[in-house]
Amino acid sequence: MFRMLDYYFSIHSPWAFLGHAALLEAARRHDVQVVYRPVLLGPLFEETGGLPLARRHPARQRYRMVELQRWRERRGVDLNLRPRHWPFDPALADQTIIAAAEAGYDPGPLVARLFAGVWQREENVGEASGVLAALAELGLPSDIMVEATGQRIAGLYADNRRLAVEADVFGSPSYVLDGEVFWGQDRIELLEAALSSRREPYAPQ
Repeated sequence: MFRMLDYYFSIHSPWAFLGHAALLEAARRHDVQVVYRPVLLGPLFEETGGLPLARRHPARQRYRMVELQRWRERRGVDLNLRPRHWPFDPALADQTIIAAAEAGYDPGPLVARLFAGVWQREENVGEASGVLAALAELGLPSDIMVEATGQRIAGLYADNRRLAVEADVFGSPSYVLDGEVFWGQDRIELLEAALSSRREPYAPQ
């Protein structure tokens, strides 16, 4: 029987990109069904007491760049530290992922392709042309992006933020297994250990 894992992230997040392939491999090994929950990070940070990158102390910003270098080496992932089109509004890309899932497609390849567009290929996936290029390359219909701009998908995107807050999620990526939050791609190994042992989820004491 498949176990369910809620995957909270945004295409805007380099950390989610760094962990994406490792997460899917862990899910495959343990027969886990991944539920993709893209979330708009700015409002999530604001609601849970976080700060957007530009408002963090310079020491924190510098340390972030060091950690990105460490983890791209550790994961063996090619990641451009300063992509040309970042920052950007991720809503269209994130909502297209939701629309693809709602249409019955496996979102995994699309998520990987959009991540690559931002962090490797210098594409602007904040614009329709970038998202359409990703869909076309995967053989997915352009109607998915059209649906993504509608109120129903926008409502699901907003619902993901509400669900994130209710689940004690406050950053990207966050993986929620049986109510236990694993925040950050550097927790994937701990997540896999929990999957292997099938222990009861930890909860705040």
